[in-house]
Amino acid sequence: MTGQPIRPLILKLCIPAVISNLVTTAYNLTDTFFIGQLGTAQSGAIGIAFSIMTVLQAIGFFFGNGSGNSMSRELGKQHNERAAKLLAIGFSGAVLCGLAVAIIGLITLRPLVIALGSTSTIAPYAVQYLTPILIAAPCVCGSFALNGLLRYQGQSAFGMAGLVSGALLNFLLAPLFIFVFNLGIFGAGLATGICQATSFIILTTLSRKLGVIKLSLRNCQPDALLMREIIGGGLPSLVRQGAGSIATTCVNIAANPFGDAAIAGMAIVMRIMLGANSVIIGLGQGFQPVCGYNYGAGRYDRVRQAYWFCVKLSTGVLVAIGALVWICAPQLIGIFRSDPAVVEVGVAALHLQCVTVALNGVNMMGNMSTQTMGKTGIASFLAVCRMGLFLAPAVLILPHFFGVLGVEMAQSVSDVLSFAVTIPVQRKILRELR
Repeated sequence: MTGQPIRPLILKLCIPAVISNLVTTAYNLTDTFFIGQLGTAQSGAIGIAFSIMTVLQAIGFFFGNGSGNSMSRELGKQHNERAAKLLAIGFSGAVLCGLAVAIIGLITLRPLVIALGSTSTIAPYAVQYLTPILIAAPCVCGSFALNGLLRYQGQSAFGMAGLVSGALLNFLLAPLFIFVFNLGIFGAGLATGICQATSFIILTTLSRKLGVIKLSLRNCQPDALLMREIIGGGLPSLVRQGAGSIATTCVNIAANPFGDAAIAGMAIVMRIMLGANSVIIGLGQGFQPVCGYNYGAGRYDRVRQAYWFCVKLSTGVLVAIGALVWICAPQLIGIFRSDPAVVEVGVAALHLQCVTVALNGVNMMGNMSTQTMGKTGIASFLAVCRMGLFLAPAVLILPHFFGVLGVEMAQSVSDVLSFAVTIPVQRKILRELR
């Protein structure tokens, strides 16, 4: 980590991470495609469920990145015993919090989906879809945490293997349960729950047998200092994902007055753009262990070199993705739902987001670099900007002036404002690293 050439090292680490993130997106897109064949209300239910799924990811990322950030720095310092404790605490915390979400969510599910923006026609389908997913919530949170914990050890390929196995199974089970067994949208949720449990079992086995630091619950010995490090390292991820959940809810609430088609259209757009951004998140996840090891070892020159390489690479990739999505926008929306009203909303929103999506390379790398270096306050602020501080108000205010166009343009407005905030912050951080 501290001696190999930067560019091939990051590419070696980021390719499995990108694949893992695309696989996670594939879970969502598989359900979106098959459920889109059932009706517009069912497609809208996916948008409602997305808020809950984001919360589960937030928990997994909080413990995975919180423990992993500190773990990579400790490995850079050769403090392996301390790294093993961080691994065990991160895993256990994710599973226990997932269990708590499952219990609370199942008890309050019907009023919860209404609060998240469901119309009366969408709510029953959202409840059916979310029930098996909430039952599997401990596995969902544990899988996301373990994927991150393996990645911070430089074992991205193992994390990818666990997630890809579950995704391949989902491609088989989702249509089987939905159409052959006639389980409808409940079958889609059941398939996702089973596949997440499968990924969890595989990732747990790999982490126990093949990780640089072996997972053992005997090492789960929390103390105040370790918990402070985990909270500090994971808070930006929790803020980023939590803000995403809040923003998704705000999008659903803002789209609600315009009907099921608006909710369904924005749900499809969020899933498509999640795929685009997951590529950049994967690049950032390949950068983070390199940043953590070298920052812990005092090799700040390599941290700067890695940062600029990832910024340039991610911006170029996003320009290409944005151009492709712009050209294919009608076809992309039509794949998931052919309703003309849904396509109209989705195409307009996709075109607007394609204009600004390239800015997210700078936004994401700035957030991930400060998080990995342990600059919790700055990282949390940058994390909340795009999906919370700017998007949530924009999506609630703009529709009053522009109607449904305000919902469609809110994400682009947020991207521009986040970029404007990130630039001066990163300039200061990079000067300090000299």
